[in-house]
Amino acid sequence: MIDALRTPDEKFANLPGYDYRPNYLEVPDDRYGPLRMHYLDEGDSDAPIILLTPTQGSWVYIYREMIPLLTDAGFRVVAPDYIGFGRSDKLQNEEDYSFNRHIDWLKSFMDQLEIRDATGFLLDWGGFFGLRLAVEKPHYFSRLVLLNTQLPTGDPSSGHAWFRDWREKMLSMPRFPQGNMVNDGVIKKLAPETIAAYDAPYPDPSYLTGPRRFPMILPIDLDSPARPANLKAWEKLASYNKPVLTLFADSFRAGPMGPKKLIDHIPGAAGQPHAIIENTSFYIVEDAGQELARRVIRFAAD
Repeated sequence: MIDALRTPDEKFANLPGYDYRPNYLEVPDDRYGPLRMHYLDEGDSDAPIILLTPTQGSWVYIYREMIPLLTDAGFRVVAPDYIGFGRSDKLQNEEDYSFNRHIDWLKSFMDQLEIRDATGFLLDWGGFFGLRLAVEKPHYFSRLVLLNTQLPTGDPSSGHAWFRDWREKMLSMPRFPQGNMVNDGVIKKLAPETIAAYDAPYPDPSYLTGPRRFPMILPIDLDSPARPANLKAWEKLASYNKPVLTLFADSFRAGPMGPKKLIDHIPGAAGQPHAIIENTSFYIVEDAGQELARRVIRFAAD
C-alpha cells in the first residue's frame, strides 16, 4: 500500500478562534488502504444533528464561529474534512481523487457515525456531494440547507465558461491558494493569521493535491464519470418533499448559480423562508456566520 500524507498535529496549534478537539475514523480505499478522516463532533451526543460541510479553499475551520451558537441551541454538530483537506489524510496523486470516490468516502463516514435525520448544511461542494447523498441515502437527512450550490449534471451551462477560466487561473499559480482563495471570496477581508489558518493543513505543495484536483472533478462535461448518477439524483429531487431551505450570497442573487433553479425543481423548497444574505460573497460563512446560524436554528427547530 502507498502511504497517504498526514499533516503534523503541531500545524493546527494555536489557530485563531479554533479550539476544537479532533475526532477520526477510517474510511476504506482500495489503493491506499484505510484512510483517516477527520471530523468535529460537538454538543450533546443525543441531540439532533446538524451536518456542516466545507468547500473548495476551506476545511472545518470555516465553521469555528457557527458551532458554539448551534450547540448552545441544543444541537449536535458534526463537520467532516473531506479526504485531501484539513486534518484528513491526503493522497499523493491526482488520479486518486474523483467525484464518485468522494461520495463513497462520505457514505462510509456517515454510515460509521450512524447519521440519521440530520439537518444537512450543504455549502457549495457540500451540496455537490450532499444532494446526491440526500436521494441515494434518504435516511441521512430530514431537511437540507443549501448555500451557493447546485447539483452539477454535466449539462451545458452559461456558468461553466466562468468556472473554466477561474480553474485555469488557479491551476496556473505556482502554489494552489487556499487562504487567499477564501480571502478573495469574502466581503469582510480576513486577518493574516486567519488566512494562515486556512493554509495550515498544507505545509508544502505535496499536501495540496486534493484541493488542486477538486476543480477538475466537478461534473460539468457530458463525459464526466459522475454524470449518470448525478442526472438520476436530479430526477429524484423532482419528488423530494423534505424541507429544503436556500440561503445564498448576495453575489449569487441571479445567474445560473442562483437559488431559483433549486427552488423551482425541489418540492420541499416550496413555502420555505429562503433568503439572499446581503453583503456576502462566495464564502458566505465567513461573511455572515452568526446570521446563518440563527436561520438554521429556526429552520431545524420547526
